[in-house]
Amino acid sequence: MTVELREEIAQSLDEAQWDWIMPHAKRDAAIVVSPELDLLDVGVAIANNEVSRVQDWIERQLIQKPSLDQLSEWNENPSKRFKAIIVQPYVAIQEMGEN
Repeated sequence: MTVELREEIAQSLDEAQWDWIMPHAKRDAAIVVSPELDLLDVGVAIANNEVSRVQDWIERQLIQKPSLDQLSEWNENPSKRFKAIIVQPYVAIQEMGEN
């Protein structure tokens, strides 16, 4: 992994509301990342095509597509906040705690 790639991906790390993420979910490009994983580590692994690492997270259900229940809940609360990172063609997201 190059330091430059990690820095480049880190620059896209930001907070986003559900209404910004929703179009990505509709095109099946949103990935929900468990709070126990570091969002930047996940983004770098996806960008580096680290298949075995990403597959392990999928099998352990630490990264996955949003469930229908999650989509329904978030659609009812479009201002719901997430940490988000863009790794084309995906947007990886983590729910933020309620303030």
